[in-house]
Amino acid sequence: MTNEISSERKKFLYNKKKKKFLILLTQIVILISFIVLWEVLARANIIDDFITSSPSKIMNTLIHLSSNNLLHHLYVTCIETLVGFLLGTVLGIMIATILWWSNFIAKVSEPFLVVLNSLPKVALGPIIIVWVGAGTQAIITMALAISLIVTILEMLNGFLNTNTNMIKMANTFNANKLQIFTKIIFPYNISTLINALKVNIGLSLVGVISGEFLVSKAGLGYLIVYGGQVFKLDLVMTSVIILALVATAMYQSIVLLEKVIMKFIMHKTT
Repeated sequence: MTNEISSERKKFLYNKKKKKFLILLTQIVILISFIVLWEVLARANIIDDFITSSPSKIMNTLIHLSSNNLLHHLYVTCIETLVGFLLGTVLGIMIATILWWSNFIAKVSEPFLVVLNSLPKVALGPIIIVWVGAGTQAIITMALAISLIVTILEMLNGFLNTNTNMIKMANTFNANKLQIFTKIIFPYNISTLINALKVNIGLSLVGVISGEFLVSKAGLGYLIVYGGQVFKLDLVMTSVIILALVATAMYQSIVLLEKVIMKFIMHKTT
């Protein structure tokens, strides 16, 4: 009986690995096919490579940028994104905790949070520049403005939807509000926090690029704006592709963090 279960388990794991490999292989084939088709159409003058660029031109631009401060622009964008991401996450959790703690404050704040969440944050750009100055601080503030409200609403919703039976059981043992939060509410919402981090890292990058569009002297957003102004669309396309790779790397780092946290939790509970 044990051997039969073991063989079924092995078959299940094999099929799972096979499916993951096929998915990855299909994704790679689609990407390579798209790049090859793009290059062929550009070389055959079926599409205008001045407007759409081409993979070979993008590669040449990337090589040129690599010897002309690409790492500096990449560093500036990444640092601004990480600072905005950390500030938005920490402040968002703190404010969500306060709102969970006080139902009165939560009810008072609700309409303001709804308005701020629906307001296009880019519209606040000129105001932010006047308030905090034209520089890195304005870009980080823009990232914070975009990610903060989403974090507050996400975490608060998780706090409020925590299993009520667990809270009632804690109340029967005369647990105070701090104990309920630290022992039940927050641990129960680790998955909610991870989801908020996944959303936040993308929103922070969007905020940074929006800020760099408005006011910057360095960064990937600056390269995109500069390339558009001087009609160097190869530079624009290259910067966009680099930006996509940065966004992917940042998201995957959160996925890796999720695996580490979940592994730690599983180890602690066993």
